[in-house]
Amino acid sequence: MRLTTDNKFKKLIIIGDRVLIRPSKQHERTESGLYLPPGVQEKEKVQQGYVIKAGPGYAIPMPVEDESWRGNSEEQVKYVPLQAREGDLAIFLLSGATEIVYEDDKYYIVPQSAVLMLEREEDL
Repeated sequence: MRLTTDNKFKKLIIIGDRVLIRPSKQHERTESGLYLPPGVQEKEKVQQGYVIKAGPGYAIPMPVEDESWRGNSEEQVKYVPLQAREGDLAIFLLSGATEIVYEDDKYYIVPQSAVLMLEREEDL
């Protein structure tokens, strides 16, 4: 059973300060008309793509209070959220990215520290 585009990534959980990026299609030829093979395009130091999912952010441990009578019902970790959001166009350093293939498509898992710039459609 193949998942639809809407719920294809529903079961994926991105960890920590990482984002899942689908690379955008590169220009297949240079401005002068020279056709570049895919291997040359992929060797660029900076890539761009769309953020598909983002992790919860940077983990910050909560201060430990000696109230053992309360139990462990409260969450012990809080997160500083990431700047990247789903749908953003991200310009990122390829050297910091990890390439993966998920359901026959290529994606990158990129730490937020390797993201250089985001372009968001909505007004800030």
